[in-house]
Amino acid sequence: MDVTANTGAPRTRDGRFRNNHRNSAHGGKSLLAFLREWRKAGWNRPTFPKAHNDPAWLAANRSETSFTWIGHASFLVQLDGLNILTDPVLSRRTSPVQWAGPVRIAPLGLSLAELPKIDVVLVSHDHYDHLDAPTVRRLAQRDAPAFVVPLGLQAWFERRGIRSVTELDWWQQTEVRGLQVHAVPAQHFSGRGLGDRNRRLWGGYVYERAGQRHYFAGDTGYGPDFAEIGRRHAPIDVAMIPIGAYDPRDFMRPVHVDPEEAVQIHRDVGARCSLAMHWGTFRLTLEALDEPPRRLTLALRAAALTPEVFRVLQHGQTWRP
Repeated sequence: MDVTANTGAPRTRDGRFRNNHRNSAHGGKSLLAFLREWRKAGWNRPTFPKAHNDPAWLAANRSETSFTWIGHASFLVQLDGLNILTDPVLSRRTSPVQWAGPVRIAPLGLSLAELPKIDVVLVSHDHYDHLDAPTVRRLAQRDAPAFVVPLGLQAWFERRGIRSVTELDWWQQTEVRGLQVHAVPAQHFSGRGLGDRNRRLWGGYVYERAGQRHYFAGDTGYGPDFAEIGRRHAPIDVAMIPIGAYDPRDFMRPVHVDPEEAVQIHRDVGARCSLAMHWGTFRLTLEALDEPPRRLTLALRAAALTPEVFRVLQHGQTWRP
C-alpha cells in the first residue's frame, strides 16, 4: 500500500509527538484535583435504550450507505460494499483489565457476532476507550481487516500478531481495500502506560469512496486544525464528531470538545451532516451522562442549524443518509 506524505505532526526534542496549536496536557486543575471531584460527584443514572437494528440486513448490504452507532467512538460504516469500523471497543470496560476501570453503562449497539465481515478498521489513537486489545485481536482473527493507525502504533499491533497495518502521519494518505484514507490532525494526546505518553500519534481521518467523503474526528479538543481540514477536504458528506466528556471545563478543554465546539467543528470542516459520538457510553468525566445531547440541541439552535444536520443516534441505531 503506497503512502503519500504531505508535512506531518510536530515533535518535541526527545521525539514525542505534540499538537499543532496547543499543549497536549490537560488544563487548569491537576489530575489529583480532578480525581477528588470525581469521588465527590453525585451521578445521575439515565437509562439508554438500545435501538432496534437488523444484523441480517447489515450482513447482506452491499450497496446502501449506512452508519450504525455501536457506542462511544465506535461506528460501523457501510460504504459502497465496504464495511468500516471506527475505534472499535466491544469490551465491558475501557481498561487494561476487565475487573476495574470505566464500565459500559449503555447497551452495546452491535456485538462481534452481529457485525458483518469487516474490511477496514480506523484507529484514532491508543487510549483504552478507543483502542481495545481484545476487540482488535478478535476482529483480526475473524475477519483479517486492514487496520489504519497513527504513526507509532504499527509495532503495538504487530506484537499481537496483527500484520495488515498501515500507519500514517498527519496529512499522509493511503489506499486500503479500495478506500482512500487521509490522516488529519486532532488536538489530543496519547499513552497507555506510565512511560509512553505521546510516543504514538493521535488524529482523525477523512476517507473517500464512490464519490462520498466522510470524516471521523477521533478524540479531540478544539483548535485551528479543523478549519485547515475544511480547507483541504470540504465538503464532507458525513462527519462523526465527539460531543461529550468535557467537564470540568478548565481541565478537559485542551483534549475534549463540548457540544458548542462540536457544532463549530461541523461548520469548520464543511460537513453537510454530522453524527454525535463520544458520550453516554462510559463515565469518563463530571457532566451528567445525558447532558451532551441537550446542550447540542441548544448549540444548534444558537447557530441557526436544524437538528437534522447534526444527529444524535441511539446505541445500535442504523442511519441511512
